[in-house]
Amino acid sequence: MTSPGNELEPVGYAELLADLKARVRATRFRAARAANTEVLRLYWSVGHDILERQRTAGWGSKVVTSLAANLQREFPDQRGWSRSNLLYMRRAAETWPTEEEFVHHVGGRLPWRHVTVLLDRLKSREERDWYAARAVEDGWSRAVLEHQIKADLRGAIGAAPTNFTAALEAPDSEMAQQLVKDPYVFEHLAMVERVAERDVEQALMDRLQDTMLELGRSMAFVGRQVRLSVPDDASDRVDEFFVDLLFFHVEQLRYVVVELKIGSFEPGHVGQLGTYVAIVDDQFRRPEIHAPTIGILLCTGKSGPTVRYALASTSAPVAVADYQGLPADARGVLPSAAELEAVIEDELDHRP
Repeated sequence: MTSPGNELEPVGYAELLADLKARVRATRFRAARAANTEVLRLYWSVGHDILERQRTAGWGSKVVTSLAANLQREFPDQRGWSRSNLLYMRRAAETWPTEEEFVHHVGGRLPWRHVTVLLDRLKSREERDWYAARAVEDGWSRAVLEHQIKADLRGAIGAAPTNFTAALEAPDSEMAQQLVKDPYVFEHLAMVERVAERDVEQALMDRLQDTMLELGRSMAFVGRQVRLSVPDDASDRVDEFFVDLLFFHVEQLRYVVVELKIGSFEPGHVGQLGTYVAIVDDQFRRPEIHAPTIGILLCTGKSGPTVRYALASTSAPVAVADYQGLPADARGVLPSAAELEAVIEDELDHRP
């Protein structure tokens, strides 16, 4: 290997170059984040001043129009001084009354366009703080933030009926409950003719990245139609089963068995899934490092009382949830697979 000057590279050159590249990327990321924080501090302060003068000095809404015109004339090369954006600044200051609150929750961690989505799509401070925290934690683009709000992620998480409290010890049962939600909204199933479970399974696999985004962060894909073999101790017979989808949650360190069913829930589905969970737990799980395996049954309709009775009949930790395609009016805000890949690659490039 040679350097740009065609000289032999000294020992350790490649390692130094890699380290320098990483440091440059980290510094660039921190600089961009710091610049974003300062811009949002400015926006909050502008909104706070407008809000205070309207409250204490009786200024009307026309002052915002005048301020926008004057600021645009003074700073013609800067975007962000429109009347609508000044009103967003005012709403931000109203939602987060102190600069410290604003910077702590959103101002130091999210772009301004994310903040405007929080202000437009959500009504309460509690909801805005929750989605802001998830957007930061999971690195959501603005389009993904829009989608998760439309899909009511906050209401869905932990909402699936389960038997985790009875089947798992605390606090593991609480952790597992937060891993599931109800419903799961797979936008890429909207165009699938649901004539067979295998068609749905194929659609989920064709856009695996979208599927895993909906299933939740930290899911690693293990396999599709994973073969489970159970030998009969009394004979040479070997029973075979096939798991629709098998995942591994890398934070909770547990296997997650996902089974798909077309149509309404049937109690027998829980027994089948419970069997798969027990086999995976016995054959795949390493008890010294892995949390107990859980199962998620996805079906297109379920009855609350029937589900509760079925869950009570099995000792395997199982959740039951609806799955559906995203309604047409919400599809426009969902990013394509290519857009999601670009967001992930950009995040990796800029990660310190």
